[in-house]
Amino acid sequence: MTNVGIIGSGVVGIALAKGFIKYGYNVMIGSRDKAKQQELLSSLGTTARAGDFNEVAAFADTIVLAVKAKGAISALALCDAENLKGKTIIDTTNPVDDLPPENGVLRFFTNLDESMMEQLQKAFPAAHFVKAFNSVGNGLMVDPDFGGVKPSMFICGNNENAKKEVGEAITRFGWEVADMGAMEAARAIEPLCMLWCIPGLRENEWMGHAFKMLKK
Repeated sequence: MTNVGIIGSGVVGIALAKGFIKYGYNVMIGSRDKAKQQELLSSLGTTARAGDFNEVAAFADTIVLAVKAKGAISALALCDAENLKGKTIIDTTNPVDDLPPENGVLRFFTNLDESMMEQLQKAFPAAHFVKAFNSVGNGLMVDPDFGGVKPSMFICGNNENAKKEVGEAITRFGWEVADMGAMEAARAIEPLCMLWCIPGLRENEWMGHAFKMLKK
């Protein structure tokens, strides 16, 4: 996994782009807006590249999908099918609805029988989706500091090689990989976003917590 393409220029996309650059990957970040592409280069440094979503997909060996879930399928549809075929796509999305949270609990537009990741995999069957980076805030995605304790990054996906690739990056970023199996596990992983956000939405506490799977 040498060339990493980031589809999405929000805080998650920028945080992960900086992480991949820090750990020696070649990075290209995408935006539909030409002016925004130049802004991104200014913030990411001289080693990064920028382009539209299809240019990013053509460049990348591995793609990071970091857009709002409601626009995820349409964002990937802007890429030629050949530029997605056989590639690992790290799916960071959470199917958060536009409805306001209820007592700090986000609303999802999916249900427990089909995750956002499953919808993406069905829409783009030739790509290899891996769920990751959806259950923690952008400020903790790279080099999380919990006093020497590595938090757990829950992942899932149907392709073992793709999960291995993503797991290597997650480990470099300072996390312990918790592989939950095939794509159906995203039905359980995506709601972790709800749980992680409750302290933030209720108490404005966004940087002090992550999940850890304990094992005997």
